[in-house]
Amino acid sequence: MDPTPTVDPTPTEKDAWLASGEEEALEPGLAICDPHHHLWDHPTSRYLLDELLDDTRAHRVEKTVFVECGSMYRAEGPEAFRPVGETEFVQGIAAQSASGSYGRLRANAGIVSHANLLLGAAVGEVLEAHIAASPNRFRGIRHSAAWHPSELIRRSHSAPPAEMLAMPTFREGFARLAPLGLSFDAWLFHTQIDELRDLALAFPETTIILDHVGGPLGIGPFEDRREEVYAGWKESISALAACENVVVKLGGLMMPICGFGWHKRPHPPSSAELAETLRPWLLHVIDGFGPERCMFESNFPVDQASCSYTVLWNVFKRVSEGFSDGERAALFHDTAVRVYRLGGHAP
Repeated sequence: MDPTPTVDPTPTEKDAWLASGEEEALEPGLAICDPHHHLWDHPTSRYLLDELLDDTRAHRVEKTVFVECGSMYRAEGPEAFRPVGETEFVQGIAAQSASGSYGRLRANAGIVSHANLLLGAAVGEVLEAHIAASPNRFRGIRHSAAWHPSELIRRSHSAPPAEMLAMPTFREGFARLAPLGLSFDAWLFHTQIDELRDLALAFPETTIILDHVGGPLGIGPFEDRREEVYAGWKESISALAACENVVVKLGGLMMPICGFGWHKRPHPPSSAELAETLRPWLLHVIDGFGPERCMFESNFPVDQASCSYTVLWNVFKRVSEGFSDGERAALFHDTAVRVYRLGGHAP
């Protein structure tokens, strides 16, 4: 699950598999701000600026937002401050991209890193250290809450406890975000969306971005129960939409934990097939939140498990065909730029 890299099949095999389903980019002139991707360098998986540039080349991706994935933490110093190393790492790549030497893309125009909000008020010093490491790009925190009691569903990489979002110490730390102008990215499973709603109601002044349409599960105890999962997810999403401080990222459904099984096929699915399958999920969110509170996301390279970057954005373009130009501008670019305060409006 996000943000663990794919280790099987090998990178060479994976590249060949993705290439077998490659497509031409639809509407290549449509401006995109990709509000969710990762960067890492693991022994079995490398995704840095070169890989991001290769992926974004076919579509008009102008800006991106990096979201934490445990990369390049500091090796020394107090434990609470080690995640600041990720901000330092990503800030360097952002400066590299901003030089203009690599084309139009401005990678990591916004940075979302990790801080342990369970530290309570003490997390304030960590937040200030992140800001100091990237004064012009650091925008928020993600402390993943993804947890389920089933042993078949692995908890998020930050090892959250059950019902973390309701814990007094977590909320004490969470309360430090808004005064510093920081947002909160929420990664959780569909069974936890109602917990996020309680948090949003308690902190209406804090902008909350729900990642991956709320993490609908399709593995473990949820395998072969898609209709039931969809019904429960749909109800929770509708209730969450009443919280005006919440916006949603439309993506993440290519992850194997969602249970669609595309990654197991001899060849990857086409954008037309993916759009047909995902349309009910994506349109329900847009119907509830409106385009001004929704943004398409890549979640790369995690969603690369099921299709290429080019195919993924073709999916989003197919799903949004019936929307007005202004609504599509919001979904592909403007909502992300506004929420993450990146500046600029696509012509």
